[in-house]
Amino acid sequence: MSLKVLPASCLLVLLALPAAAADGPRFVDVTASSGVDFTQQTGGFGKKWLPETMGSGVVLFDANGDGRLDILFLNGHSFPGVAKSPGKDATQKLYLNKGGFKFEDATKKEGLAIPAYCMGGAAGDIDNDGDTDLYLSCLGTDYLLRNDGGHFTDVSKQAGISRTYEFGVSVAMVDADHDGDLDIYATRYVTWTPKTDLFCTLDGESKAFCTPESYPGASPRFYRNRGDGTFEDDTKEAGLYKPTAKSLGVAVLDLDGDGWEDLAVANDTQPNLLYRNKGDGTFEEIGVASGMAFSETGVARGGMGIDAADYDRSGRPSLVIGNFANEMAALYRNEGNELFVDVAPVSELGRKTLLTLTFSAFYFDYDLDGWLDLFLANGHLDPDIEQVQPRVLYAQPSQLFHNTGNGKFVAAPAATVRDLSKPRVARGAAYGDLDGDGDPDLVVTSNGGKAALFENRGPGLGNWLRLNLRGTRSDRDGIGAKIELTAGGGTQRWLVRTGGSYLSQSQVQPIFGLGKAPKADKIVVRWPSGTVQTLTDVQANQALEVVEPKAAPPKPAAKASR
Repeated sequence: MSLKVLPASCLLVLLALPAAAADGPRFVDVTASSGVDFTQQTGGFGKKWLPETMGSGVVLFDANGDGRLDILFLNGHSFPGVAKSPGKDATQKLYLNKGGFKFEDATKKEGLAIPAYCMGGAAGDIDNDGDTDLYLSCLGTDYLLRNDGGHFTDVSKQAGISRTYEFGVSVAMVDADHDGDLDIYATRYVTWTPKTDLFCTLDGESKAFCTPESYPGASPRFYRNRGDGTFEDDTKEAGLYKPTAKSLGVAVLDLDGDGWEDLAVANDTQPNLLYRNKGDGTFEEIGVASGMAFSETGVARGGMGIDAADYDRSGRPSLVIGNFANEMAALYRNEGNELFVDVAPVSELGRKTLLTLTFSAFYFDYDLDGWLDLFLANGHLDPDIEQVQPRVLYAQPSQLFHNTGNGKFVAAPAATVRDLSKPRVARGAAYGDLDGDGDPDLVVTSNGGKAALFENRGPGLGNWLRLNLRGTRSDRDGIGAKIELTAGGGTQRWLVRTGGSYLSQSQVQPIFGLGKAPKADKIVVRWPSGTVQTLTDVQANQALEVVEPKAAPPKPAAKASR
């Protein structure tokens, strides 16, 4: 691996990486040889408490600044005050990437042996010091962890993060007001504690896992970054207070192309939410009016994971949401004018997800042909579900759908998904280039089971570009930047963001597939600060570091008075 430095005026560095092979990709399970040996702890002890079914997520980020993606597994724990609850020694798990798809457990060394029942997480540079920090969303209290050169310190209390007992799930970091500092949107599921657990039953005698309808909702929290290491709970002030919500996933998108990041939230048995950013860091909820709050029949479904991206190159981000079994996944196509239409029911995607229970769902270009594909991680809640519904399985295959380039998705070839198709009780999932070869690999967690790593191997992969943004006036990682890349006669668009999937976070640095195109003809980066940066004739198959110009963008000319 070699480093080639271009003139400073170009404001970028090219990191040469090997080109992808040609001809027929497949995902290969390399868990056994990777050094990763993680089993998620549910804390279950026979009482069938609700959190046992929800699983934990995974965050892919560079923990120690060596340029490689590391893996953080969120983990459950024993339930407080219950002697029979297993998992008292369970902690979060950090595996550092040593290269060559080899990882080592560095949990204790890096300060992440936190004995808490955590479910979701997000990574971002909250203090713009060059190290990627962590937010852990947990059952109990959340954790804000400051990264100092690869070692993490709990700064939750002094930062102003709530110490109230809550049911924390997915998280997104977003610079809602474009002040250069990342804010935190942390979803909450329901109001549940061990003392308020309810007895639910299917046969009138034995206890069953309760559905979310049995419990009151809980409002997400929004923490605004003051820029001095502290945060203020601005949930109500920002228009994000929703006590009836039962949120499980959050995706960041620019709904209307106005340059401000909006929030789409998947709710379980409650209407999905869509928050439009009003341009001052406050939001307006428009889910019902937009058409994404309910199914096409007007029913609130069991929404789990969610993601947003421009899969059809329309210039508008569409939504995918994983739903409960017998509800099929949702594919809300953005029709413009803040209107979504669920096209899944008339597609192969809808037919093939009718019986699955989908937790994680996200867009990514697995074969690097320039069109965003879909990955869905599936698994049921009830181990006995097959006795009641024989066609619905407890352990289910994950699903990969290939984008045909005409607005449709079809099931990926059997050879591509052979290892992915092994039934799992999957929950969290994320993608990222774990071996530095340019194509996206996969990590999937299982509820009460072992996590799995899948290496993306050719042949048949297209050319690619990976963009590593470095903000100077915007937040350091360029989260919130909008990228347009033109190659091979088409234009792809991507919003640099955290969140998405379910309880998890994929690689923040976007990977663009170029297909057979040998270069990107033009790349336009619109930074959150308002700066617009253009690069031309960028050769394929390399990682590209793009540094935001420090000079402020020119002010618009004053309007002539009448």
